[in-house]
Amino acid sequence: MKTRRRNFKRDYETPNFWPSFTDVMSTIALILFFLMLLAYIQNMVTGNRLLHNVAKLEVKELELKNVENELAIQKAELEKVKAEAERIEDDLANSQKEIYEQRKIILNSNRELNELRSKLESIAVLRLDILEKVKHSIESELGRTTARGEELVTIGDNANIIINESLVFETDSYEIKPEGRELLDQFAIAFEKILDDRDIRNYIDSINIEGHTDDVGTSSYNRELSAKRSAEVVNYLMSSNPQLEKKYAGFFATVGFSKFRPIALGISETARQRNRRIEIKIAIKDSSIQDIIEDYLKETSEKLSLIHGDIYEE
Repeated sequence: MKTRRRNFKRDYETPNFWPSFTDVMSTIALILFFLMLLAYIQNMVTGNRLLHNVAKLEVKELELKNVENELAIQKAELEKVKAEAERIEDDLANSQKEIYEQRKIILNSNRELNELRSKLESIAVLRLDILEKVKHSIESELGRTTARGEELVTIGDNANIIINESLVFETDSYEIKPEGRELLDQFAIAFEKILDDRDIRNYIDSINIEGHTDDVGTSSYNRELSAKRSAEVVNYLMSSNPQLEKKYAGFFATVGFSKFRPIALGISETARQRNRRIEIKIAIKDSSIQDIIEDYLKETSEKLSLIHGDIYEE
């Protein structure tokens, strides 16, 4: 019987801990798989982020484009506003220029109107000055009052010489009293001296002798009486100074106003005495005043034409 011999050699061999080649390759493959999986996942995440960022970028680009469009619109509006502002500025400059020119015209017109007013006032003053000279001439010869203390002549509010009728006529009469003749003699001399001045004479249209009565009696009777008294005064002036009639009779006119132009109200004797009067009125030629006005209008028209011509040329 053969004894079987157990091989104890393997039992005593050193264990081999190194993995086999297959295991190594499997492990590497598994690692690579996980790495690829991680890379894929990372790429997916990165891709999603990229897409998200691209979308945000597109939104931003769209917003930027909208902003650019809005800026372009605002720029266009700004250009319009700027152009409108420049137009308004030009209009304002033109308006200021026109205002300046109009102001010049107004100033010139005011100055010329003042000159016209002065000329017209000088005529009014001339009229009053004539009467003052007549009054002064009378007073220098006869004094200012009668023996009874009554003023010989006065100048009324209407700038007419007023002769108290009682100094010239008796009540209800047109026959001149002796003291009235003395007074009218001086008037005849004074009027000749005044009319001898050509500068004054050229402005005078007429010297009106006006008769006025009180309210006693009928209108027709007083009208006839006042007319007869004024005519009697003129007749006496001419007879008193023949040179006055010879040279200047055409300047004198008569009118009777009856009782219709009282200077004192009431029916007292004092009021009636004041209303019974002779007035002497100096009438200035309308042509003299018209000439002054026409000269003014002509000068103004010429100046306005020159000013407008300068404006249009500019």
